[in-house]
Amino acid sequence: MLWAVFTLIAAAGQTARNAMQRELTVSLGTVGATHVRFLFGFPFAILFLVGVMLATGDGWPPIPPIFWLWIFFGAATQIAATALMLAAMGERSFVVAYAYIKTEPVQVALFGLVFLGDHITALSGLAIVIATAGVIVISLKPGAGGASTTRSTLIGLGSGTMFAVSAIGYRGAILSLSHPNFVLAATFTLALGLVAQAGLLSVYLAWRDPKVLREIAKAWKPSLFAGFMGSFASEFWFLAFAIASAANVRTLALVEVLFAQGVTRFVFKQPTTRREYLGIVLVVIGVALLVWATEGS
Repeated sequence: MLWAVFTLIAAAGQTARNAMQRELTVSLGTVGATHVRFLFGFPFAILFLVGVMLATGDGWPPIPPIFWLWIFFGAATQIAATALMLAAMGERSFVVAYAYIKTEPVQVALFGLVFLGDHITALSGLAIVIATAGVIVISLKPGAGGASTTRSTLIGLGSGTMFAVSAIGYRGAILSLSHPNFVLAATFTLALGLVAQAGLLSVYLAWRDPKVLREIAKAWKPSLFAGFMGSFASEFWFLAFAIASAANVRTLALVEVLFAQGVTRFVFKQPTTRREYLGIVLVVIGVALLVWATEGS
């Protein structure tokens, strides 16, 4: 169950990174805050790659042509997914948008089957649906974020779809390398993906809004740590993708909702409603069922 350990570490790192990016959105805007995780993340990813190569003695892996298609596919859709997620955070109906974002595991299962041939057992499929339903129950709290709107629904679904497609793209890139060392394959894919993303968004901002690049440079201190946390979390996402289906990984990642509920309950002393308890129970059942189904397969 090594993939589960990697996923839990990645989920914790992503929770911290999302909080930092949300703060940066105020000063840098949606695109600027999106760019921070890539621009300040890729140097750390390169350091990770150099460290893995030195530790293992493995050289640069041979790159098949299909790798470049998968990596561009994953990189471009992750940019779009992150931008839509940050846009959702600014919505009055944020909880609605967030609930739809978390339909990602279901979409990953479908895309994984179509593009990678990742088969999901009936038990795993049931686990994905139960856990996803739990997150939606937790998120859609009456009066918490305003009434649902077409805009918030589309932003949420769009972000979830882009995150799902991105996960498939990166897993496809890792698998296309066919490298016996999954750690090197995952870290190599991460480094090239972040370099591509940093390059694409830098060119875009230099063309459309160079002022944002200057603001990002001024905010380098908080951006640096946000970039590190983004690269750190992504490293463990990619390690998990290398040895397990993207659907299983992204479903287990729903435990980050439980982390958020714990902070709300014990740090901010906000009571947990019956609806939230129901959602938590569904998430726990879904995740437990997924782990059980994976162990038995």
